[in-house]
Amino acid sequence: MERTYRSANVFYIPALILFGVFVVYPFLDGVRIAFTNWNGYSRSYSYVGLRNLARLFSDRNVRLAFGNSLIYGFGSTILQQILGLSAAVLLDKKFPGRTVARTILYLPVLVPAVTMGYMWVQLLRLDGGVNDLVQVLGGHRVLWLSDRALAVGAVVAVNTLQYMGISMVIYLAGMQAIPSVYYEAAQLDGAGPWEQFRGITIPLLYPAFATSITLNLIGGLKLFDLVWALTSGGPGYTTHSLATLIYSSYFESQLAGFASANGIMLFATILAITAMLQAGLRRTEVELS
Repeated sequence: MERTYRSANVFYIPALILFGVFVVYPFLDGVRIAFTNWNGYSRSYSYVGLRNLARLFSDRNVRLAFGNSLIYGFGSTILQQILGLSAAVLLDKKFPGRTVARTILYLPVLVPAVTMGYMWVQLLRLDGGVNDLVQVLGGHRVLWLSDRALAVGAVVAVNTLQYMGISMVIYLAGMQAIPSVYYEAAQLDGAGPWEQFRGITIPLLYPAFATSITLNLIGGLKLFDLVWALTSGGPGYTTHSLATLIYSSYFESQLAGFASANGIMLFATILAITAMLQAGLRRTEVELS
């Protein structure tokens, strides 16, 4: 038995090598670059100590991008849970066309985020379909992507609509794994649909909640492609996420050291928020059990 385990462990080596070469080494090199004034292209650079890290706390664009990343992460996650769970509850019932409805709601997940972003750019133009609908309803045409609040809201809305299908599938799988005998017993006790949902479905969906919230939150915090396709960080720098600001700092401003420092902050932010989220979810699991 020990020989079998020893042989199996050998197969981990290629994966560990690939992980080290393509994940660990680039990350450590990025940390090193964060302490330099490298422009990303030249062979010469010098170490500047903590200058780039200190700039993170004084740069207005970084503060904006950090705030936007939190909005994209938490805003999208909350809406995705509400819409995803609502869709799962409706589509868990048997009715004609249920499979088609599930497929339609999940299809946006299969569309590349860049493509989805450019599609919505056309819809949100001054003469686009969204403003046509607003005008039909008696409103006035709006420059959706020219105002920070509206543009940030548009990113959250599009990201939510695209990825709510992931939450829906997770919740559907969780609901279908709940034994029907629980609902039958609750019906015999006189519990109505709302009591069954609150007392049986919600507590037993805890693993699904943990999975869905974690995946959606991480995806929202590191949102890049959708933001870049919709607004490119504009107007000005007002809708940048930390991920798009890293790209802009590196390739447009040629501040590779500062971009690397931003990358460290993004990594630390996601790590800290995810750790706190997991700790909170574990405490909730203990209370529910």
